[in-house]
Amino acid sequence: MSASTRGWVAEALRRIEADARRSADTHLVPLMLPEAPGIDLYLKDESTHPSGSLKHRLARSLFLYGLCNGHIGPDTTIVEASSGSTAISEAYFARLLGLPFVAVVPQGTARRKLEEIAFFGGQCLEVEASQVYAAAEALARERRGHYMDQFTNAERATDWRGNNNIAESICAQLGAEPHPLPRWIVVGAGTGGTSATIGRYIRYRRDALAVTELAVVDPEHSVFFEAYAGGRGDLAHGQRGRIEGIGRPRVEPSFLPTVIDRMLRVPDALSFAAALDLSARLGRRVGPSTGTNFAGVLHLAREMAERGERGSIVTLICDAGERYADTAFDAGWRAAQGLDAPGDMAIESATAAMGQSAG
Repeated sequence: MSASTRGWVAEALRRIEADARRSADTHLVPLMLPEAPGIDLYLKDESTHPSGSLKHRLARSLFLYGLCNGHIGPDTTIVEASSGSTAISEAYFARLLGLPFVAVVPQGTARRKLEEIAFFGGQCLEVEASQVYAAAEALARERRGHYMDQFTNAERATDWRGNNNIAESICAQLGAEPHPLPRWIVVGAGTGGTSATIGRYIRYRRDALAVTELAVVDPEHSVFFEAYAGGRGDLAHGQRGRIEGIGRPRVEPSFLPTVIDRMLRVPDALSFAAALDLSARLGRRVGPSTGTNFAGVLHLAREMAERGERGSIVTLICDAGERYADTAFDAGWRAAQGLDAPGDMAIESATAAMGQSAG
């Protein structure tokens, strides 16, 4: 590495560290659950990051990983395969470092997400969903760039022992609450990086290990639930899911089932209905993957309440609902997709009868 490149990398690391100091932590929002008395819910609001989602943390980690492994230099084109939010966050950091960025996205990705990638200076290449991995790898080779490969590197790029990762942040913020160690932390899996980080940290924090369990919620058309229930890492299919950001058509390398205590399958119609319900409770819009999380929370909270347990549950607001104004929050689009719950599905009864569970 030349002296000039070393200097550039040092400056790049400084800029990323400065961003972390400005924006690493997010609010933990309490929410009453009248249907589950005695259970305290907290929502970790990841939508407040500068790039608007939970993926801001992942993008920061992936850039640090690429820089420190010598994969990213002053003239490197950054390439990623992404359904939207990760690409938005990586475009943000690429612009921060003055690097070109190209997102390879599945056809049909929400238009608002493509606009946000462009806002941060990124380019988008839309391909068939089954071709995103290969197309991203080929484009990186063609441009002599770096393929970030979030699906492989998510779990290894994040420092799960601490360094203000999301799990450490949650535990620190709960310190003064009535139940400082949550009974459940509920998340979805896209790359699997967030569930891997949280699951490892629960075990690393021995006091949490005695109390806290990790539940992962999985939407329709995702293989993670079957992989977890059957102990298989080779599952794959060609059907694209409708909950952007979580669920995958193949078992990704960053998905670590051994750190997960329970998985819940959430029907897509319930994910969208739960996103609308939670949006009404909060007075602000949240995205469908947050709805998937909330459906899982209500299911677990009801179980706890029925057993007479008291405690806390933590989940994530993954991103804001404004990104889904023409999908999740468009009644016509939901009806066309068959995602309107029959008879205005009551969230309480629907989550009670949610169905498949493993763990």
